Amino acid sequence: MSEFELYFTTGLTHVLDINGYDHVLYLTVLALPYMFKDWKKILLLVTLFTIGHTASLLLSVYGVLSVNSAVIEFLIPVTIMTAAIYNVIKGASKGSAKQNGMNFLAITTLFFGLIHGLGFSNFFKIILAGNSDSKLLPLLEFALGIEAAQIIVVLVVLVVSFIVQEFLRFPKRDWVLVMSAFVAGIVLPIIFDRAIW
Repeated sequence: MSEFELYFTTGLTHVLDINGYDHVLYLTVLALPYMFKDWKKILLLVTLFTIGHTASLLLSVYGVLSVNSAVIEFLIPVTIMTAAIYNVIKGASKGSAKQNGMNFLAITTLFFGLIHGLGFSNFFKIILAGNSDSKLLPLLEFALGIEAAQIIVVLVVLVVSFIVQEFLRFPKRDWVLVMSAFVAGIVLPIIFDRAIW
């Protein structure tokens, strides 16, 4: 296995690992309100999330930014809960300002990407230990693996949403509310389990 395959596969499997599902949950609640016709919006959000986590991954690996890992492990499920609650509030309200909502979502997605990137950096530093060569190329290969996994997750969410709404005739609003509440129910015990207070 080449070095590219090693780091790319490690990034890919790190996100798709059944035991490390927090990143998948965040992407799920991020993509839930959208359909394939909204591809520009979901592309923007996933790109902002990628910029955020790649930037903090770079800064952390090069020692520019350092945050206690316990704080990051606590904040990651908080980001998921926040996104789920946002979906519920947005779904429950009628006729909100769409552009302001998108601006808020874009800013929070970028910020949440920074938090998730710090989580990735802890894992990346472990797999990079002992490698005295350049960190940049392995980091980019790892980040590409993460990006590929994100695309897979978002596509799966879009396909499932399409099937549920088009074939099973489940109303979009109900689908988003039920699934967001479901994710919130999964994440709440994790937040208390990782509490830093």
